[in-house]
Amino acid sequence: MLANYHTHTTRCNHATGTDREYVEEAIKAGMKVLGFSDHCPWDFPDPDYVAGLRMTPAQMDDYFDSILSLRKEYEKDITIYVGFEAEYLPPLMERQEKLYADYPVDYLILGQHNFGYDKGLVGWAGDPNVGDSELLTYINLCIEGMKSGKYKYLCHPDLLNYPYKDEHNEELYYKEYKRLLEYMKEADYPIELNMNGLVGGRHYPCDRFFRIAQEVGNKVIIGCDAHYPELLSNKDAAEHALEYASRYDLEIVNYLPGLGPKN
Repeated sequence: MLANYHTHTTRCNHATGTDREYVEEAIKAGMKVLGFSDHCPWDFPDPDYVAGLRMTPAQMDDYFDSILSLRKEYEKDITIYVGFEAEYLPPLMERQEKLYADYPVDYLILGQHNFGYDKGLVGWAGDPNVGDSELLTYINLCIEGMKSGKYKYLCHPDLLNYPYKDEHNEELYYKEYKRLLEYMKEADYPIELNMNGLVGGRHYPCDRFFRIAQEVGNKVIIGCDAHYPELLSNKDAAEHALEYASRYDLEIVNYLPGLGPKN
């Protein structure tokens, strides 16, 4: 792998390792680019509501100070970018954009974990009990989010854990995901093959999703989704991801536009 744009930090409360350790593991792996994209904080209307699996607004200064310092320190060894993995939730977008407006955000990637906001984040896309309405909501939010032009690519698009039940169920899955994937191809956005899910034995990457991607002819970007530094230098995991992409004849995108190596 030449680059990884999906890297978390301990500020999200479900990752381990120091920021420096992530950089050093990426260099060890021979990467030319490392992008930090921790879970973006929200400015919730209810000041008492806290979403636990992401940094808080109060941690943003430390996040950018740390990554920008490492960028300068390691500039001869690797190009470092800093941004966020963020959801697209229309009622909250204006508040979120104001939250990071004064920070040097290089990029955003779309990771649609939830279905909405109603005095708190609604639902979880990885819940195995999601049904038709959640599928439709998820696909619509992903398309609307990517159409906004805010995001460079779509993280773990197959995170939605929509179970096979019957013919109707499978037909709807195919129809809706094909709609999403056709838009992604038309707009020339890559979809992510998620290495963290691959090595963790999760329900994604999902074969039935990637069969549709093969049919549509999508481009794919491998995202480590690193929640621990050692994943960045795990050669077996990287080879597994490359083999998975090759299985479905998917063109691999190495660098995001405008976010390539500077040395």
